[in-house]
Amino acid sequence: MKTIHFYRSESGVCSVEDFLDSLTGEQAQKVTWVLQLIEDLEKIPTQYFKKLINTDDLWEVRVQIGNNAFRLLGFLEGDRVVILNHAFQKKTQKTPKKEIQIAETRKKDYLKRKTRS
Repeated sequence: MKTIHFYRSESGVCSVEDFLDSLTGEQAQKVTWVLQLIEDLEKIPTQYFKKLINTDDLWEVRVQIGNNAFRLLGFLEGDRVVILNHAFQKKTQKTPKKEIQIAETRKKDYLKRKTRS
């Protein structure tokens, strides 16, 4: 069982919340359902939660709604906490490098600010 938190920038902006707010009701409902699965299940199917290879230990939440694919990227903090720090609509087969770089930069920022406090 895991707990999910959303990353906030130093200025308080939460891009994952902003992304979720931009979705239709049906899309947001499906994303919420998948996030609930991740929190509730001990063994999460890779259809919904998968480690990204060739990254700085990033994980992706995978949501499919009809022809729309949504991804929420983040990282694990310990064994039980997932920090989601980036979300986007996926339009290609592979996760774009640009999206991975955003998530990796936000992870570094989170960890740097955490060690300061």
